[in-house]
Amino acid sequence: MVQTIINKQNNELAFRLEQFCNLDQFEHLQRKNYYSIILLRGNSFTLKVDFSEYQLKENHIICLSPYQPFTLSSEEECSGFILNFHPDFFCTYRHQNEIETEGVLFGNFHGLPFFKITEEFLFFSLMEQISREMSKDSIAQHEVLVAFLKVFLIEAVRQKKKFDKDSVLKFTDRQSEILQNLVDAIESNYARLHSPQEYADMLCVSSRTLAGIVKKYLNQTLTSLITHRIVVAAKRELYLTSKPVKQIAANLGYEDEFYFSRFFKKKVGVSPGIYRKTVGFAKLEKK
Repeated sequence: MVQTIINKQNNELAFRLEQFCNLDQFEHLQRKNYYSIILLRGNSFTLKVDFSEYQLKENHIICLSPYQPFTLSSEEECSGFILNFHPDFFCTYRHQNEIETEGVLFGNFHGLPFFKITEEFLFFSLMEQISREMSKDSIAQHEVLVAFLKVFLIEAVRQKKKFDKDSVLKFTDRQSEILQNLVDAIESNYARLHSPQEYADMLCVSSRTLAGIVKKYLNQTLTSLITHRIVVAAKRELYLTSKPVKQIAANLGYEDEFYFSRFFKKKVGVSPGIYRKTVGFAKLEKK
């Protein structure tokens, strides 16, 4: 069952809910210009996202940002819902102070894009309520759907934070300190330091040791960790502002606008211009 709402201004997808009974549609690379929330019910799944692979056991929620590449498969029976919404339908940045989705559900450059469900009935019940509302032809439907979406996201943030806290990997004291220092260093310096060696020098750790810790505990390379943070910042600027791409590139430490555009397209799958055109832009300026 698929229910879809189209943006009448541009005939693009605004909001979509699908109930599925297998993962056939997700076995090929997905890269969409809207947010995707997948509510999974089953025993075992393989998720590939941002070129990292995860083995999931039991029921999970997966949260994906626009153009975030992923595949999902399972050799066993499974079912669930996928909820898609375009940033024009609901702007997560505008509601960040209320919901805190950015950096928790979406755009977390060092965290996991999923969490295990502990309150299954709550999330499936919300999906059912959304489905019933979409089947109606009633006034203020957008407002009601946004209200349901907000409740879903708030509950997801609460459970994701608990999941992250409960599933903290058991580092040695030294590894934990190095990893936290690295995350803090990237957060503070991503706009001017782009190479693994620069961070290794800053932390007084060999680049090999640093890369090994990142690969073992975050399931990605040190280079991908750095570039992921840069891309998160670039997406935010493209979406929230009307700054020229050249200015965004310079603010992120790239003197050559065209090099930055090639870098962005390689990581995201589309150029900065296409991302801005299809996801939307200048949301802060349109308040």
